[in-house]
Amino acid sequence: MNGDPGVQIACEDDAAERRVREVDVVVIGAGQAGLSAAYHLRRTGYEPERDFVVLDHAPHPGGAWQFRWPSLTYGKVHGMHALPGRELTGADPTRPSAEVVGEYFAAYEREFGLAVRRPVDVRAVREGEAGLLRVETSVGVWSARALINATGTWDRPFWPRYPGQEDFLGRQLHTAGYRGPAEFAGLRVVVVGGGASGTQHLLEIAPLAATTTWVTRRPPVYREGPFDEERGRAAVALVEERVRQGLPPSSVVSVTGLPLTDGIRQGLADGTLDRQPMFDRITPEGVTWEDGRRVTADVILWATGFRPAIDHLSPLRLREAGGGIRIEGTRAVRDPRVQLVGYGPSASTVGANRAGRSAVNDVRRLLRRAPVPAV
Repeated sequence: MNGDPGVQIACEDDAAERRVREVDVVVIGAGQAGLSAAYHLRRTGYEPERDFVVLDHAPHPGGAWQFRWPSLTYGKVHGMHALPGRELTGADPTRPSAEVVGEYFAAYEREFGLAVRRPVDVRAVREGEAGLLRVETSVGVWSARALINATGTWDRPFWPRYPGQEDFLGRQLHTAGYRGPAEFAGLRVVVVGGGASGTQHLLEIAPLAATTTWVTRRPPVYREGPFDEERGRAAVALVEERVRQGLPPSSVVSVTGLPLTDGIRQGLADGTLDRQPMFDRITPEGVTWEDGRRVTADVILWATGFRPAIDHLSPLRLREAGGGIRIEGTRAVRDPRVQLVGYGPSASTVGANRAGRSAVNDVRRLLRRAPVPAV
């Protein structure tokens, strides 16, 4: 036997990583949808670490919220629906949303004993032995009878491609790398994107920047009045239709429109939100349109959204010809062992909560257990 205890511990760790651990359900992701699913699993008799495991690649609790820019305070957030079983009350609207939501999620994990493992990178999910799913991660392998995927979109920022993009001499960044308006002081900034992030960035940057220019592919649609239940159902129905057809999910703002907040109204009135059509080419000095117009820029900020982070599911061949995963409820049509929550119609915070319960009900039917009772 090797007398060096350090070598012995290392060998034991390596052996643990090679060992395949068996559970009924693996939950990937501990954002809103993943925690909702874990809550319903535990509430109906599944024990964390024994019957199910929650794997999260992020360093801390809070899902994608922990990566939001500090100037996005909780008061600026357009709706944060509470997780099942615990309300979020008394939050200071002036605090960064990353802190508020991160603390809320951390308290939630502790209260319900969800035993989230982090940071864990899930590298691939593939067919295993005896009809089980093999979940390969940075800390070992799990074998599961069912999978609830709740990986969201934050890890897959979408960067459109335009002629001349590689020749631009200034800085290009995506919303995922935005840390606040101070770094744009005195600069000429082009903001690309017609969603909530694009307008939030513009309204913050404009008072400090030398100039701002807002460009979008389509004219923005503004929404008057509250986003009530009827409007919510209509929006969800439109997104559901796309995923039923096996198409990639569309963005939320494409079906809901931009809410006309006081900030948006002011931005429209003072010209900050003077939308321009999408440019045709990027030059070393800025952007140009076919009609000869030019804008000189130091920075191009791509507020162009995200795509579902589901590459680790590729070995299961779930995608349809249209590029998306066709789902019924939350169940992948091509593999009933796989549930997708926070995907398509369940991408909103309220949708993620409902999807967590729906996914657990499907899992329980698959594993022949009683359905989840209503909260």
